[in-house]
Amino acid sequence: MGVELLLGLLGGLALFLYGMQMMSTNLEAAAGNKMKQILERLTSNRFLGVLVGAVITALIQSSSATTVMVVGFVNSGLMTLNQAVWVIMGANIGTTITGQLIALDIGALAPLIAFIGVAILVFVKNKKLQHIAGMVAGIGVLFIGMDMMSSAMSPLRDEPQFVELMTRFSNPLLGILVGAGFTALIQSSSASVGILQALAMSGVIDLHSAVFVLFGQNIGTCITAVLASIGTTRNAKRATAIHLLFNIIGTAIFVVISLVTPFTDFMIRMAPGNPMAQIANVHTTFNLVTTILLLPFGTMLVKAVEKLLPDTQARVMDEDHWLEGLMASKHHLGVSTIAISQLREEIRDMMSMAVKNVDSSFQAVEQGPGEDGIKEIEDREEEIDLANVRLSKKISRVLVLDQTPKDIETLNKMYSVLGNIERIGDHAMNLAEYAQTIKEKELTFSEYAQSEFTVMADSCSKGMELLEQAAAGSRNFTLEKVQEIEQKIDDITLKFRQNQIDRMREGHCSVEASILYSEMLTDYERIGDHMLNIAEAYDMINLNDEGITQSAAANA
Repeated sequence: MGVELLLGLLGGLALFLYGMQMMSTNLEAAAGNKMKQILERLTSNRFLGVLVGAVITALIQSSSATTVMVVGFVNSGLMTLNQAVWVIMGANIGTTITGQLIALDIGALAPLIAFIGVAILVFVKNKKLQHIAGMVAGIGVLFIGMDMMSSAMSPLRDEPQFVELMTRFSNPLLGILVGAGFTALIQSSSASVGILQALAMSGVIDLHSAVFVLFGQNIGTCITAVLASIGTTRNAKRATAIHLLFNIIGTAIFVVISLVTPFTDFMIRMAPGNPMAQIANVHTTFNLVTTILLLPFGTMLVKAVEKLLPDTQARVMDEDHWLEGLMASKHHLGVSTIAISQLREEIRDMMSMAVKNVDSSFQAVEQGPGEDGIKEIEDREEEIDLANVRLSKKISRVLVLDQTPKDIETLNKMYSVLGNIERIGDHAMNLAEYAQTIKEKELTFSEYAQSEFTVMADSCSKGMELLEQAAAGSRNFTLEKVQEIEQKIDDITLKFRQNQIDRMREGHCSVEASILYSEMLTDYERIGDHMLNIAEAYDMINLNDEGITQSAAANA
């Protein structure tokens, strides 16, 4: 009997969690891109922010997903902390919809709902319809699992030891710790509240014991955003802290209310004989009342987390841990935003190294290598190569996640940017080595050739400066400007090759110097080609990311 009970409980739990994941994942996939667009156009109005946060969370059935999105937008500069606090408050209200849905108790229709969803998944190939069908199937599977859990746990209400264990949760501290720990483990307050409802429906726990577990579940749901904020900007970490602070304050308020007033008895009378509805109603009341109480103090919450997490003197980017934190999150909407933002920062740093090497290499050609030769250029070139490998691996890992088509295109373009930056680094290294050869072999060039070095350096410098603007998402960057420079580089290359041939005919330069100069022109022309490739990729990246760029400029 014990084995059958355990198997039934585990089977029901598996179906319930899988159904919840199916529903949430397909909702995110179907509505996620629209949700991101709505958040991108968010104003600083607190009531609109709360409303948008609540609606989005109700649609995608996950406050964790919404909060991870918010952390991503704050990290990228799309959203300020003052805007984020209202959305987070709204997300806490929206997440209670799942509990209310479960309280409807449509278990008798669950097999039919699951069948309809699976049938559409099997026979319809339209991607959008498949996401909707996956959501429908998820709801059916969720309720089937709910019924299995309740049926398996029903005999436990006659077991004195188990009933005694459940009544211990009436201890506020123990109940909160259990609720927070279990929710942190499964990274979904909606799922953990649903399991609590299943326990209540089977009669093994009453509201007096469940209420403190429920408060703890609101704290535990913050773990997803905490994981997603690892390695992000200071403001993104503050957004996570606001989410955590909101739920801790709400828990403290409601623990006191539950202990000194007949709050629990009142909630039982509101839905007599329906323990699932009682839990759903407490969950909704908790988040709604906490939001109403804290709404006037949103700015104070922001100031509080700014004091808790003060600005640091320098931005320290953990090159590995931020990705590990993101990959631990199940909610890909915000993860994608954060990952792309972080990757852009690291690619920008790689671009800066390439810019320095191009400038330093031409300087070495014009003025000769310094006392240390080209060691500094060689060291940066090695860093560029290592960055290319490291970032390529990161992009590969992020691409494994479910992404919107625009995010996939952006990540693919980032691959292109990385490869072309690495090639520019190689050509700059070649130029530096030519400068070293010129010094070692004491080669000389005519004044005309030396003036041509200056022209080449100037055109490359202007092009690389535009690429730095592109990497920063600057509105001053346009693809047309780089196209003009690349064409100019091609024209200069043709002209200078002819000049070189003319000087050779006139005997103004040695054969060895001429060969070296020809190689330099080849590298110069190829730097122009790679600059254009990078500009074309960034033109598409910045187009996809236009909303973030514009909002970041407005917030600056």
